[in-house]
Amino acid sequence: MNQLKHIAIIMDGNGRWAKSRGKIRTFGHNAGAKKVVEITEEASNLGVKYLTLYAFSTENWKRQKSEVDFLMKLLSKFLKKELKTLIKNNTRFRVIGDISKLSKSLQSTINNTIEKTKNSNGLTQILAINYGSRDEIIRAIKKIEREDLNEENLTNALDTGDFPDIDILIRTGGEKRLSNFLLWQSAYAELFFTDTLWPDFSMQEFKEIIEEFKGRERRFGGI
Repeated sequence: MNQLKHIAIIMDGNGRWAKSRGKIRTFGHNAGAKKVVEITEEASNLGVKYLTLYAFSTENWKRQKSEVDFLMKLLSKFLKKELKTLIKNNTRFRVIGDISKLSKSLQSTINNTIEKTKNSNGLTQILAINYGSRDEIIRAIKKIEREDLNEENLTNALDTGDFPDIDILIRTGGEKRLSNFLLWQSAYAELFFTDTLWPDFSMQEFKEIIEEFKGRERRFGGI
């Protein structure tokens, strides 16, 4: 049976979910944030050690300013509201991405959540914020002396240097692409694409994906 340590999810479909209900996009983002809480708790219950969620990409700045501003406020509100739950559930919080581009107040909230949960040893919830895999790889290369550049050193210099590679990568919402998400870390990930929009992604579907993963043959380039 395949060992499962790390699940990554591209949480796609919030806007379309809201539109299908005659609501504005922000309504979908609120629903998506609630799903994050549910999936994180379920992953913890299933014994998953790392869960990485694509919250805001380096390309998402291209969206309308009003939507970007809402997402930043939603993220701050989410972290403040969920801090007690994270601590209660023994969940460690971490972030990948270049948070220096975020507001000082949001950076402070992020760093406070990281600090307050650093001693938790259950699931590690990782939010990818202002994250793009190409940007991450370039930043990692800049940390390494040219003569020391090799696969191991680059892996360790990435934002995810403390975490294992991805075992399962899930994308909701019907699209079948990686969208600049964890390209290096997903080299041997098992990929799952579902038409289900993120707010509708159920615990049952999550469990079914994990069960299918357990039955897949992973050779990592071998025979």
